[in-house]
Amino acid sequence: MTDATVIILGAGQAGGQCAASLRRSGFDGRILLVGSEPHPPYQRPPLSKTYLAGEIGEDRLWLQPPEVWADQKVDLRLGVTATAIDRDAKTVSFDDGSTETYTRLVIATGSRVRPLPVPGADLDGVRYLRTIADIDALKADFQPGKRIAIVGGGYIGLEAASVAKKLGAEPVVIEAMDRLLARVAVPELSAFYLDAHRTRGVTVELSAQVEAIEGSQGRADAVLLADGREIACDSVLVGIGVLPNQELASAAGLTTGNGISVDSECRTSDPAIFAIGDCAEQENWLTGTRIRLESVPNALDQAKHAAAAICGTPAPKPDVPWFWSDQFELKLQTAGVIGRQDTTLQRRPADPAAGHFTLFHLKDGVLIAADCVNDAHGFMAAKMMIAQRAKPDLDDLVNPDVPMKDVMKAALAR
Repeated sequence: MTDATVIILGAGQAGGQCAASLRRSGFDGRILLVGSEPHPPYQRPPLSKTYLAGEIGEDRLWLQPPEVWADQKVDLRLGVTATAIDRDAKTVSFDDGSTETYTRLVIATGSRVRPLPVPGADLDGVRYLRTIADIDALKADFQPGKRIAIVGGGYIGLEAASVAKKLGAEPVVIEAMDRLLARVAVPELSAFYLDAHRTRGVTVELSAQVEAIEGSQGRADAVLLADGREIACDSVLVGIGVLPNQELASAAGLTTGNGISVDSECRTSDPAIFAIGDCAEQENWLTGTRIRLESVPNALDQAKHAAAAICGTPAPKPDVPWFWSDQFELKLQTAGVIGRQDTTLQRRPADPAAGHFTLFHLKDGVLIAADCVNDAHGFMAAKMMIAQRAKPDLDDLVNPDVPMKDVMKAALAR
């Protein structure tokens, strides 16, 4: 395939992994990796954690040093955005006026932040968290004594709140639902994190609808709630979810839903075009339903599958979806997909001071997901059982005196 050209639109983790996997799979044609940001491919998860906290520099975010991309003969084109796809001509047009021809096209355009639809959302000091530039702007707000209104009690908002508190700022989390993490976690986990934040000094407002952002001299200084209360602040951070960047695909006539529709090989409705990462909607091998997973492991997994399909090499075995979140000294690792369970069981050490526990989620006795707080052993065992659709003994599963490795071995042997 020396004469072939693969164009990858999106230089995030999915796009970067796809380029690397193509080379590892023996693809010797041209690879053009296009990113709208001026930075080489980098990791996003540390943005709301160690990078925001100032614990690592920008170079620690990079997937690999820029010179390695050159060594791998990957043509990096940064600060450029695709504007149109011509499927008949197999060309992509860019906002710098250039046009490129592809043999295979990979859309890895990711997602964008969901804007806050209230008056005053365009005031200075209203910020979002998605890119390096976003974090660099945020760092000036995360200072001792600064009051930060965080709109959204999801993982991004809670991670930002924990960093803000660590840096001496005063975060106030404003959540419209009646519990934290309402869209992504079970009530037991929501309650745990509510207590974890409040006991560490974070103010949390639940069932709080934002009516407007107020300000003076063009800068935000308060959040007005629907019940008439005003929450004074020095800045506002909005974290209310993301939207898939699928407009380019839709305009090209590709099938889309809640993301760009792809098959098990990440191929779109056009066999020459693939989609991976946050922008792709795919039937999940565990749930049997079409979903769009916003997680790094899923992005990497899809990138490897697309590269294998392009090269005609065997596809890797799909991994169990997983996710992690760091808040204060608490590391959450979630395996599987929450939402279909009919039973949730908790495994907690006899000594509450141990500081770790796991919530196991089952359907018809089959382990389908697990939320593990400071419990790496439980997480690894859960992943293996979920992959095999195992039915663990429920009494042993919640008994801290039975080692998790024994629970797993017994379940896998059944």
